[in-house]
Amino acid sequence: MNAAPAAPAVFEFLDSTHRDIMAQLIQLSPLIDAIESEGLNAANRDKVRKILHFFNTEGRQHHLDEEKHIFPALLSSQDETVVRTIQRLMQDHGWLEENWFQIAPSLDAAANGNLWFDTRELRHAFDVFEALYLDHIMLEESVAYPEARKRLQAHDRAGMGREMAERRSKTNRRSGDSNA
Repeated sequence: MNAAPAAPAVFEFLDSTHRDIMAQLIQLSPLIDAIESEGLNAANRDKVRKILHFFNTEGRQHHLDEEKHIFPALLSSQDETVVRTIQRLMQDHGWLEENWFQIAPSLDAAANGNLWFDTRELRHAFDVFEALYLDHIMLEESVAYPEARKRLQAHDRAGMGREMAERRSKTNRRSGDSNA
């Protein structure tokens, strides 16, 4: 019998994921330039593959974490500014997903050594994605997370952390099974 995964400290984990997102964005911008100027060498393909995997897995898990655990507590706030901010952040998740659907096929092609896509279109789609993500993270860290810290009790946070860890553990097991 497997022991349950350890529950992470929720806000520290969410903040860490924001730093990881920023690191991926910082890597992707010059990588697009390199693909345009140098083409697809093995190193570029490997970097693209890692970035693609990150946003397809952890990026999506992060949004689910927020929508399942952080946003609901804030949507019931009596503060209309907080409620509007959370509604906007939820809408942002949809826009980010839509932007990712524009970017991912080109990155998938690049990871597999194909250059059928227009790098200028990829650059434009990435610029939109990056700008939205930077604004989104700033709003979460300046409004949503501080408000959630005030409202969520320690036992709520522990349960959230367990669920987040268990969901990732299940996802990792499924992806490990499909890679075998």
